[in-house]
Amino acid sequence: MANTKKAIEEVTEKEIPRAAYEGVLTIDVDAQVESAQEQEDTRWHQLLNAHRTRKVLTGQLGGIEKLESGWMVAVTYYNGFRIIIPMNEMMINLSGDGRENADTLNRQVRIANNMLGCDIDFIIKDLDTKSRSVVASRKDAMLKKRQTFYIGEEGEKPLLYPGRIAEARVIAVAPKAVRLEVFGVEVSVRARDMAWEWMLDANEKFQVGDLIQVMVNKVEGTEPDEIHVEVDAKSPTANINKDNLRKCHRQGKYTGVITEVYKGTYFIRLDIGINAVAHSCNMSALPGKGDKIGIVVTRINDNYEVAEGIITRLIKRWK
Repeated sequence: MANTKKAIEEVTEKEIPRAAYEGVLTIDVDAQVESAQEQEDTRWHQLLNAHRTRKVLTGQLGGIEKLESGWMVAVTYYNGFRIIIPMNEMMINLSGDGRENADTLNRQVRIANNMLGCDIDFIIKDLDTKSRSVVASRKDAMLKKRQTFYIGEEGEKPLLYPGRIAEARVIAVAPKAVRLEVFGVEVSVRARDMAWEWMLDANEKFQVGDLIQVMVNKVEGTEPDEIHVEVDAKSPTANINKDNLRKCHRQGKYTGVITEVYKGTYFIRLDIGINAVAHSCNMSALPGKGDKIGIVVTRINDNYEVAEGIITRLIKRWK
């Protein structure tokens, strides 16, 4: 009897995997579950490999902080680990921000605040295994992408060139401009070059984190740190203004929103889906930007793909 019991125990021990006796006891005897510490070690090892190979990683810009040392840093997370990027390693394009006389750091922080929530690329510069802290550079990642996509291998055509349609990240949005990141190059595009329809505010159509298609119109520079790019988001999309213009008729009365007022000229986005211009207003109280108005169309301008008319009534004040 004793020999039979011993034989059964030996057979059972051989059939049950060692995983059932060590580590986490799983319902499925053939499965293995890593502990939280083991999972963290695996994720940290991935960061070590990325540091060694200078791999470009992507994370969401989650915060802007001032450290005790006085450093202003951007904060992102990758695989659960906190990554800090010094502000001078963010490679933020300051041209055209309208604050040329302000402190450089303040200008960088202001733009970075508007970028919160966007995806950014980075390369790990240094890490501490003991504290598991990571310092990275967005600048290094952007320069690497520029080399790959705008310069490429000697003798070969680059992947990005004038006339090429490419995807771009929306990294910040202002009322009259949208900041894009096009494969390592930051570009500020006027709202009127982002869509065929006139907009009161670019936030109506674009949000941080969006991926959009753009047409590359111009590429300048032969070195990664000299690359300058011009793009627009209108060209890759269909121009619906032409089709919608047929819905509009002379002496027709339509409603719309004033998107801009410049030197007595009103630029209007009609609710029927076309752009309109009014040079005069038959009202005692002049309307302003953002107001809902009524307009009588007096002319269809096919050359500029707009309707022209006279504002006849104010429907609703914007503010």
